[in-house]
Amino acid sequence: MLRITLTAALLAATALAAQAQTVPDRIKSAGKIVVATQPNYPPIAFKDPATNQLSGFDIDLGEAIGKELGLKIEWQETAFAQMLPSIQTGRVDMAMAGMSDLPARREQVDFIDYMVSGAQFYTVTPFKDTIKAPEDLCGKSVGASRSTNWPRQIGEWSEANCVAKGKPAITVVGTEGSVDARTQLKTQRLQGGVQGSETMGHFQKMEPNTYIPLGKPFTQSLSGIPFAKTAEGTQLREAVTAALGKLQENGTYDALIKKYGMPDNALKPVTINKGE
Repeated sequence: MLRITLTAALLAATALAAQAQTVPDRIKSAGKIVVATQPNYPPIAFKDPATNQLSGFDIDLGEAIGKELGLKIEWQETAFAQMLPSIQTGRVDMAMAGMSDLPARREQVDFIDYMVSGAQFYTVTPFKDTIKAPEDLCGKSVGASRSTNWPRQIGEWSEANCVAKGKPAITVVGTEGSVDARTQLKTQRLQGGVQGSETMGHFQKMEPNTYIPLGKPFTQSLSGIPFAKTAEGTQLREAVTAALGKLQENGTYDALIKKYGMPDNALKPVTINKGE
């Protein structure tokens, strides 16, 4: 039994060593991948209120990637606006923060697309009798984080679905973030909000009988893991892509999708630079 156990351990160590060799020499020597995140976007990345530990889909998926490559994941909390500069300057190796793969961002970095997202209209229970569908938001105030594309997308939706049909336009309100939008909704300063479809199930669970999704997501985007446009960055991207493929094959990815209540957000297989 001991011989079998030792043999299994040696085989596992050999497999991990072989996997680690696919990453750049600098990272292999360090034994770790430095990953930027911002824990303010549950269920993607957040601090567990009970333990104050990093939690979420991205966190668990990042740890699984590290295990697959035989490397430690060193999380570095970084302001969202600083993530791409930090990758370009080598302060971090990649970022996992539910970042949208956008053409403008691909001028600076390359992405592995690993999740589908979309802009989701929602309201709160005090408005349930008057706002039952997205069209009921015409003429109302709708808020979304100004650091995202959502305010622009709300305006475009309003032009096509309100103004073009002779209804009053939505008043678009750029908020400090999604938390601010939800706060203004609960105090009824706003009548509607928009946030990523992957987040709705989490907040409905955390605050029962509070939030009401309206219709289906009205946009679709791909969330990606950004990497530097360098030889080293490309090598790491390819290693992580292979690791994600294995995690999808062995069921780990699906288990995490289920754990965080995101059945409509899975992207299989992962893609490279396919965001629009």
